[in-house]
Amino acid sequence: MRETLLEPKVYIVGAGPGDPELITVKGRRILRSADLVLYADSLVSAELIAEAKPGATVLQSSGMDLERQIAVMAEAVQGGRSVARVHTGDPAMYGAILEQIALLKLLGIGCEIVPGVSSVFAAAAVLGAELTVPELTQTVILTRAEGRTPVPERERLRELAAHHCTVALFLSASLAGYAAEEFLAAGWSPDTPVAVVERATWPDQRIVRTTVSGLEEELRAAGIAKHAMILAGWALDPGLADRDAHRSKLYDKAFTHGFREGSGGNG
Repeated sequence: MRETLLEPKVYIVGAGPGDPELITVKGRRILRSADLVLYADSLVSAELIAEAKPGATVLQSSGMDLERQIAVMAEAVQGGRSVARVHTGDPAMYGAILEQIALLKLLGIGCEIVPGVSSVFAAAAVLGAELTVPELTQTVILTRAEGRTPVPERERLRELAAHHCTVALFLSASLAGYAAEEFLAAGWSPDTPVAVVERATWPDQRIVRTTVSGLEEELRAAGIAKHAMILAGWALDPGLADRDAHRSKLYDKAFTHGFREGSGGNG
């Protein structure tokens, strides 16, 4: 293990979706070098956290409220120590990092964000799916169903689903029935494909393939109520790979771009 000297500040690191190999090279370097590691213990692999350097202080965040977390990190930095605040997935997506950054800034504590692999892309990978399929959909909406935390009126699921593109739902497995109702109200066909990945890339990962109309029943039968990514839309049709019906222009032999002249060119 090679240690790198880090600045005394807080590094907010995305650990990726679960597989300890899906952290970035930079994220792993910071984890291995930080003096204090504060991590989301229910969501980040213990195998990954075990790579912290000998002598580092390693703390779990689940038993701390926000103020306690800030106090611990600020004390470390003010004492000349570096902090790796390790989040699941990518911290920019539902990572609750803004509130941490704001309080640390008030204390004059510097922060650096290190992105990670989001669960939405990990789920697509384990499904073998492309979320933007030519002539089918070129847009992905990342959102969540409305639960205890409200969403802006214009971002209600029914409004977003009206675009009829691929939709990725975070934090919504327990609201599957509501989500299905919103999709149907937005004009989606009941047989629109849906794929749900629970704990993507973890050893106990599970995949459920269903439709909008079957979503609630299938998740109830599987006992899936959290730690799951819901991907909905025709890009999730598992039969797409069997039909060779949706090709991009990028590798079309007649398509010219800056690095390749098409077969219809002059050269």
